Amino acid sequence: MSILKVGIIGQGRSGRNIHGNLLVRLGDKYKITAIADGLEERRTRAESEYGCKAYATYEEMVANEQLDLVVNASPSDLHFPISLDLLNKGVNVLCEKPLAKSPDEVDQLIAAAEKNGKVLAVFQQSRYMPAFVKIREIIESGVLGRVVQVDFTNNGFARRWDWQTLQSNNGGNLLNTGPHPVDQALQLFGTDIMPQITCIMDRANTFGDAEDYVKIIMRGQGRPTIDLEISSCSAYSRPQFTVQGTNGGLTGNTSKLQWKYFKPEEAPVQELIRTPLFNANGEPAYCSEKLTWYEDSWQFEATEGLTMFDQNTASVYNMLHKTLTTGAPLEITPQQVRQQMAVMEECRRQNPHIYANG
Repeated sequence: MSILKVGIIGQGRSGRNIHGNLLVRLGDKYKITAIADGLEERRTRAESEYGCKAYATYEEMVANEQLDLVVNASPSDLHFPISLDLLNKGVNVLCEKPLAKSPDEVDQLIAAAEKNGKVLAVFQQSRYMPAFVKIREIIESGVLGRVVQVDFTNNGFARRWDWQTLQSNNGGNLLNTGPHPVDQALQLFGTDIMPQITCIMDRANTFGDAEDYVKIIMRGQGRPTIDLEISSCSAYSRPQFTVQGTNGGLTGNTSKLQWKYFKPEEAPVQELIRTPLFNANGEPAYCSEKLTWYEDSWQFEATEGLTMFDQNTASVYNMLHKTLTTGAPLEITPQQVRQQMAVMEECRRQNPHIYANG
């Protein structure tokens, strides 16, 4: 099996704590050959931890190393320009989220990848979240019937004052957290059409100029309604996932899910009655019937000593290794992420009190 030589841009919370931490555990597929970071102490630490070379800039790293893949874990506002430069330099790229800020920027990246014959992958690891994979499995089994609504809730109470609260840094809850639930929501809604969007944003507890409250409603003919909320002012959070279906429903979070449903073939036969209803005593009554409910549950179990987050990350890298070594198609494509960017662009357009220029 080919061991791919990797360079990582950035050794912060993402580059080191997520990507570097996981890649060293995939030694049969990847080798961290080099890192680039502007801070000397991070370069020294990386040389010690990975046994790799360290550079002050990504340009130096790419010029001096023969790399099979570069992980772009730079600050959010640099994802687009650096990824574009790397693709035009003939480098395969795995870019952290958000990939860009607009569909136009994604189009430029896709064009550069195609022109140079290189792979552009996006780190949307929540697509592989075990709970989300299980939710898709349950929905596709049909036991819940037709899915009417799906709620995605990423809520908590937090005041934040770092660089990711600034619009100039592509900050705010929509671009910071949103790529994960929006990607998951679009997988359930369907990626073949653009949903109708209604979005409300607010600045509640943030010290920056970007939003920290987002409510998105996605609608489409014949599609489930999506209710997606990312809030930093929720002292009492709702379940992360809720599914409403014609035969039952599901609720839960990343560690535990539970669902219940009835079987239509076992339900009492009913028909519409236009006259008043009465009970056995001849008194006015509401509709009432007894359904046999089936209940089930699922709980996350760590495998091979990997946390849920590590499993998500490993799934991305295992998928990407197949793409780079065998030419297998990407399971998460930049075209799918483009739709995500289109949703977010519309959300900003609908909230000019925060995003004056959309």
